[in-house]
Amino acid sequence: MTAVSSGSLAATFLDLPAGSPAGSVGRFLDLYTGRDALIPSRAFMLAAAGPRRLPPEGLELLAVAGKCLDGPDFGRYVLALRTALSTALDPAQIGVLHLQNLTSGATPALIRALPQHPRIALVHGTDLIRAAAHREQLQLLRDSARAAHIIVVPTNVMADQLLQLAPISNHKITRIPWGIPDHLLTTPPPRHPHRSASHLRLLYAGQLTLEKGAAHLIKGLAAIPGIELSIAAPRTHFHALAPLLRRAGIRARYLGWLSRPQLWRAFTDHDVLVKPALTPVTVGSVALEAQACGLPVLYQPVPGLSESLAASGLATDFTRAAALARDIDRLRTTPGLLSALRQAGYANAARYPLSATAQALDELGRRLA
Repeated sequence: MTAVSSGSLAATFLDLPAGSPAGSVGRFLDLYTGRDALIPSRAFMLAAAGPRRLPPEGLELLAVAGKCLDGPDFGRYVLALRTALSTALDPAQIGVLHLQNLTSGATPALIRALPQHPRIALVHGTDLIRAAAHREQLQLLRDSARAAHIIVVPTNVMADQLLQLAPISNHKITRIPWGIPDHLLTTPPPRHPHRSASHLRLLYAGQLTLEKGAAHLIKGLAAIPGIELSIAAPRTHFHALAPLLRRAGIRARYLGWLSRPQLWRAFTDHDVLVKPALTPVTVGSVALEAQACGLPVLYQPVPGLSESLAASGLATDFTRAAALARDIDRLRTTPGLLSALRQAGYANAARYPLSATAQALDELGRRLA
């Protein structure tokens, strides 16, 4: 393919309001924003409603209202996004498009704003979930995959899911694991000492949607003595879970919806991160960041998470209370097990530096130029 310009920047657009509680937002900001961004780019998100906050350096906000995912207003929304992008972008500056959110307005808007530029599509887990559940978004995923010159997935299971949903050539797909910030690998926050030999400090971090498995976690923990549960999640999600916590007799400590630096500090004050996800996940960046901070991971071995953690974490079955109780008891009573998992986690996290992700994406862009 011949590039349409000598531009050195990537153009990318995450079709979410700035500050959204989504794991993809943190990774997006890590890659494309900051004074020394890993990927030089023009990076866009939507302006959030309410009081204006100063965005991270290098992030540009589009004040486009009417976000929707399908229906009769979707075409008008994409047109508004395209107009805003066309106004903001100089095609001569751009060398490649990095397409995010393949089942929303971002991808068609960016393609229509810069129709001659080479395109790398980065598949998010939400793309596959939405496409599997909604016909219009399935068609949008197929159109996006067809329009991309290279499609990047972080795990093999996501490649398999994509191929089941979209009739594309397997040769288009490249696997590049999503990384975690390099500084977590070189200078992780110091760990706090364990307070009690009889209690295990568990941390749940993330959204509390059905597929995340929080309900199974709560039901399984109800009969297990000697555990302390902390939850870092969006406030509305925690309030929705509160009745189940009360019925289970669990007094969970709510930490709030933490910024990533706050979450990294929370990792150092707990003994185990619990990941009870019931459906395949992209990579499990929170689990990898926890490992980088010295926090062992107890996880449901779903596709994606098994691929990224394997034996560096402890797999259990959160849907079976007896299995969960047995493995938590192992963590609490087996001499040296937490320490061994901590060391295995450090080694595993070291395989996923974000700089390697950025370098691989940059090399793909150069191949298309």
